[in-house]
Amino acid sequence: MNDANKSSPKRESSGDVPALVAEHLALDLLNTVPKVNGELVDALQDDDDVLRWLATAGLPLAGRLKLEPLELLRAARRLRAVIRSAVEAAAAGEAVDGRALNRFLAKAESRVRLAAGPGRSLRVERYWGGQSAEQMLGPIAEAAGELLATRDFNLIRQCEDETCVLWFYDHTKAHRRRWCSMATCGNRNKVAAFRERQQQHGVER
Repeated sequence: MNDANKSSPKRESSGDVPALVAEHLALDLLNTVPKVNGELVDALQDDDDVLRWLATAGLPLAGRLKLEPLELLRAARRLRAVIRSAVEAAAAGEAVDGRALNRFLAKAESRVRLAAGPGRSLRVERYWGGQSAEQMLGPIAEAAGELLATRDFNLIRQCEDETCVLWFYDHTKAHRRRWCSMATCGNRNKVAAFRERQQQHGVER
């Protein structure tokens, strides 16, 4: 379901960085619009929110870019909308139009370089230029492209909790993951199921 078909996210944020539970960078960006008390809340409200999220996601930050105020926020939200539209189409078995993501990727301009590894070893690492917001968000755009091109969308799901909208990639061995997190939605549903069984047993007696 596209954002246009959902209630608009509240424009407020506690300043907390959403937990990274998706097991994939692109899906974690989608999860920056969670449901809180039954309403969608956008966790990205300004450039600092985006910078904190990038740092939490482990992406390289080469200092603060000289961008216009809210330029990074607007770029992050545009990328998030592009990824959401593509992921929802793929999850529904529909054809994915990659042109919007390609436009973002064209500005990301990633490169590779040789870097020192353990001891005297060398390794090749990819890096993104820091001259634009799109370059700063380049790792996410590339992760989204990889997700759309190579991943099994039978394993890309939304949390089964009816109050939750978070996405995840099921890397479990049995591929039976149902919840965004066992500590939150999983535990809540486990407790609810236990109480329902107790009530049913009480009625039977």
